[in-house]
Amino acid sequence: MLKIIYFIKSEKSNSNDECPIYAKISYQGKSITMSTGKYISKERWKFTSNLRGPLRIQKEKVIKASLDSLAMLFETKFNLLLKNNATINLNEIKIDILGKKQVKTKTKIGLLDIFDIHNKDFERKVKYGERSPASLQKYDRAKNLIKIFLRKKYKIDNIAVEKITGAFIHNLESFLKYESEYKGRVGIQNNSVVKYFKTFKTVCNFGIKLDLIVKNPFSKYDGKLQKKDATFLTQEELNKIEERVFKIERLEKVKDIFLFSCYTGYAPIDAESLTSENLICSNDGDLWIITDRIKTGIRANVPVLPPVQRIIKKYKYKQETLIPKISNQKMNAYLKEIADICGIAKNLTWYVARHTFATTVTLGNGVRLENVSAMMGHSNIKQTQHYAKVLDSNVLDDMQKLKLKYK
Repeated sequence: MLKIIYFIKSEKSNSNDECPIYAKISYQGKSITMSTGKYISKERWKFTSNLRGPLRIQKEKVIKASLDSLAMLFETKFNLLLKNNATINLNEIKIDILGKKQVKTKTKIGLLDIFDIHNKDFERKVKYGERSPASLQKYDRAKNLIKIFLRKKYKIDNIAVEKITGAFIHNLESFLKYESEYKGRVGIQNNSVVKYFKTFKTVCNFGIKLDLIVKNPFSKYDGKLQKKDATFLTQEELNKIEERVFKIERLEKVKDIFLFSCYTGYAPIDAESLTSENLICSNDGDLWIITDRIKTGIRANVPVLPPVQRIIKKYKYKQETLIPKISNQKMNAYLKEIADICGIAKNLTWYVARHTFATTVTLGNGVRLENVSAMMGHSNIKQTQHYAKVLDSNVLDDMQKLKLKYK
């Protein structure tokens, strides 16, 4: 069995008194060592139990992630050789990883093999809080769809990446759109299919990054997202929900969670993970929620508006988080009840709150687009424009000013 151990060489410390980290790789009584290119102080190495304990310093988290990636890359190349009954030479794998020469092997890697490696790596990131469990679920679902497609259409359990043709991609798209089944529903809508293909492409790019494959077969796919207007609540509809007092406790709780997202713009996964540690009081005495979006890791700081402050106060000391936790499925089911009771003829979901923040709460009250983009944790303004539609009232206000100018 392959064994990888990391250690430091204190006698080779640099000018910053940091020691180089080395890897010792062993298999069947033979072993090699290789430099990882990473450095750490002797004290921190010991304090973190060789980076195996809880890490709080960002630099050490980055080093740990790099060491994990190196181990995974070595194991991947080792397992491929083992799978194809090739001769195992640790030095050749080392040279291949360091990029000094190409190891000539006739190993062929399957699409599902790359998914396994990618998802295992992604699972580690979820464990360390770097990515969300929902994203991992998406990759697992994508892998499962490929597996079902291969069995139904080609009667095979895997396919070599270089054998994926344009015909394969066309057949896969047709299968997803018209034949795939999930929870009693047949077929997947266009935008979801396009997003799945984006996932397939991401996984294969990961394979290229690890030198497992040379070319991404899904680059041939040219499906496009169909633009749809995001559903959001008007101020009148928002007031209807806010002013309604529900005698049923679960509906009152769901109302508060929904309003919290309406006035902060946080997506469900971000909203339910907020704690009192995310609350910061500025020098001006204003209360802010400071956090990074779980989906993207981008900073999304939002000032606490009065409705949000009331909700936080209401649930203080009742749980560890700022608002109660609830599953997305239950939340959306109860929101439909709330919509019926309040006479709102819209498909009310938790994500509608995020759209409402972008349109009615912020843009509708004159907040600049770039500020809305920053609060929503978007990497560019184009993303915000998708969520934040220009309201008719804004257009009317601007045109009234123009009318006065021309009088």
